[in-house]
Amino acid sequence: MQLNPYGEYAVLLAQSLANDWPQDRSGVVARTRDHGMTMPFPEQPGDHSRCKVVVDRWLRVVDAECADDRAALLNDQMAAVAAYPRLTDHNGEGWHLHYRDTDDDLPVVLQSVIAVGTALHLTTRGITRLGRCTSIPCLNVIVDISRNGTQRYCSPRCASREAVRRHRARNRQA
Repeated sequence: MQLNPYGEYAVLLAQSLANDWPQDRSGVVARTRDHGMTMPFPEQPGDHSRCKVVVDRWLRVVDAECADDRAALLNDQMAAVAAYPRLTDHNGEGWHLHYRDTDDDLPVVLQSVIAVGTALHLTTRGITRLGRCTSIPCLNVIVDISRNGTQRYCSPRCASREAVRRHRARNRQA
């Protein structure tokens, strides 16, 4: 039984979109498929740019200065797409909860899924488990899904770059 269908995959989808924004609507849809979303999205004018607004708003949550600000921003985002939770078995994939209306368009679905998924991620793993890579000049988003909650870099490459930087700084001081 899956108790948190919106948590990890939704926040990882948001991270993926934020770190590598697709060129067009079909790229956004492909990314949703890569992260396990299967429902069709009725096409609307401006979907691509409206989805970018969703991701940019989510980045304000990532960059929030404190837990209270992060929670307030996320609560506002969830309120903007509030719909009662509902059981669904679309495409015969098994019963699960949706936190959105049926047949919403792509930007609205992204807003719902990303906001609720981020809220579940932050409440189950910790409010600080979202941020930016600490390797300068990288600005990639980190979704900390590590066991001990200490992820600071977006990739092994950034972690290695910072280790080399620290090593060289120690050698210069010595």
